[in-house]
This record gives sequence, C-alpha cells and structure tokens, in this order.
Amino acid sequence: MTDTDQGDAVVIRRRIAATRHRVFQAWLDADGMGAWMCPGGIVSTVVELDARVGGALRIVMHGAGEVFDHWGEFTLIEPPSKLAFTWHAKATDYRPTLVTVELFDAGDHECDLVLTHTGLPRPTITDQYRGGWHTIVGRLAQHLAQHHANPR
Repeated sequence: MTDTDQGDAVVIRRRIAATRHRVFQAWLDADGMGAWMCPGGIVSTVVELDARVGGALRIVMHGAGEVFDHWGEFTLIEPPSKLAFTWHAKATDYRPTLVTVELFDAGDHECDLVLTHTGLPRPTITDQYRGGWHTIVGRLAQHLAQHHANPR
C-alpha cells in the first residue's frame, strides 16, 4: 500500500498484522496510544480521550525541549471499521482539521488501515504531517505486534 496526498490531505495506507477490532481498540486506548503516538523526535506522549461521539481528545507530545499540544473531538465512532476526530494544533494554525481512520479486513488476522488527514492549511504542513502519520502508523503496527507476542 502506498501513501498519497490529495490537495490539502495526507493519506496513509498500511497493512497491519492485527484484526480490525484490535486496531480499532488501539485508537481508543489512551495509555496504549501514548506508547505509539510518537513521531520523529517525540520522546513521550500523554493522551487523554473520551471515546464517544462528541468526546474530547488531547494529545501532548514531548520532544527535545518542545511540547506539541493537539486537541479535538470525536466526530464518528463506528466499531470496528471507522473513526474520525477533529485535530487542532499550532501547525494547523489552530484551525480544525479532520483525521479519519478506516479499517478493512485483509485476511487472517490482518487489516488494511487508511488514515486520511484533511484540511491542512499549507503544503509544508502537509509534508510534515505525512511523515508524522507514516511514523505513527508504523509504531502502531509494532505496538500491536509486540502486545500480541507478549500479552500483559
């Protein structure tokens, strides 16, 4: 699967060795998300979420001497296939953008994830978010693989 951009949007596609249900639940698990929502030079992430339509989402990423605050609201939760949330950040000029995560069955204990982030304000931010989301989705896949091999 290949990543693509569509105007003001970033689209990340990835096959993940986990069921749609497990991947979907990972997006609603604040503690687990803190472990994989760490792009680039981010060393730790704190996640707070209220996993319901209209519920708040806050992701605070800590890098080398910098803090990146992101927040939004869940606009769609359709287990185990789709969720969406608004995304506000300094990088989006504090304007709301939209992140949508879609999950499709891809055979025995695998699914295809398609993450689309729309409404990005300028091409330089699109490039930044493409790299960030690509890393995040990769870390999610690793996190799920590790927890499958070593359940708690």
